Amino acid sequence: MTEPSPGLTSGAVARRLGVAPTTLRSWDRRYGIGPAAHESGRHRRWTPGDIAVLQEMCRLTASGVPPAEAARAARTARTARSGAAPAALPAREAPTAPPARGQPPGDVRRELRGLGRAAVRLDSGAMDELLESVIARHGLVAAWEEVLAPALHAVGRKWETSEDRYVEVEHLLSWHVSTALRRVGAAGRTGPPEAGTPPVLLACVPNEQHTLPLEALAAGLAELGVPTLMFGAAVPPEALDQAVRRTGPAAVVLWAQARSTAHHPLARHVADASWGVRGARTRTAVLLAGPGWAGRTPGPGMLRPVGLRDALSLLHGLCAAARDGEGTAAPSGGP
Repeated sequence: MTEPSPGLTSGAVARRLGVAPTTLRSWDRRYGIGPAAHESGRHRRWTPGDIAVLQEMCRLTASGVPPAEAARAARTARTARSGAAPAALPAREAPTAPPARGQPPGDVRRELRGLGRAAVRLDSGAMDELLESVIARHGLVAAWEEVLAPALHAVGRKWETSEDRYVEVEHLLSWHVSTALRRVGAAGRTGPPEAGTPPVLLACVPNEQHTLPLEALAAGLAELGVPTLMFGAAVPPEALDQAVRRTGPAAVVLWAQARSTAHHPLARHVADASWGVRGARTRTAVLLAGPGWAGRTPGPGMLRPVGLRDALSLLHGLCAAARDGEGTAAPSGGP
């Protein structure tokens, strides 16, 4: 007769699930999510059934379910599989009744917490599912402003205050957010743009590497049927100048995350650039997007949108005016 496997150690299980060993100890102590059989004085060993409970716990917390409620649901699932009577949770951690399956949460904080937990665990599958669900449920603008951007900011702050830890978390989350935004953009491009509609040119100023806000804007414009040209991070001034003159865009969006990267002479140069035959030359509107432009009044031909929703509204109007032959120049003052 084959002797049963002794099970995995806590360290091995933690590595498999992408959580810290201290998390496993905390879940056991607070919620009773521990090895079903544990002899006093011996190292904990986790059986396949125990690991299945942990996997369900991870899945639920990644979807935004509070840990206490997730623990109760995971324990209930184990009880249903084994047919045993449920063991009592520690009284001080007794959870409230879990929400009904399929019932949307009352606010987005649960989804934000779930996305952050999945990112810290490096759980790619959970991040993809959450991002798709959040965007489908709330729409792109609300999803970006209330879940995606706050999650990215929270991970960035965690990295900045943890002596270079969690860099991998920020990189992975950024990649999955970018992938989700591109899916939205691809779904929004249902056909060729209407004839005569000039594109919106999207670019980060030189030395600026943060492209995700521009990717969110590109996805939103695709949903509106507005053609875009995305030039990405750290566009050299000469390349931007050539792109503007070659494409004659309805508007140019320049993103600056920080004041140290905001390039005011470049913005002024783009706003002053003109093309076309003599006597009917055209200029483009320039949108100064991002917190790096704050603190200065936009000059003639420039606008400073407040958030994604405002930028989409402004650009949609500028493109409609350009298509109808009303010109592409922005108003002489700021917004």
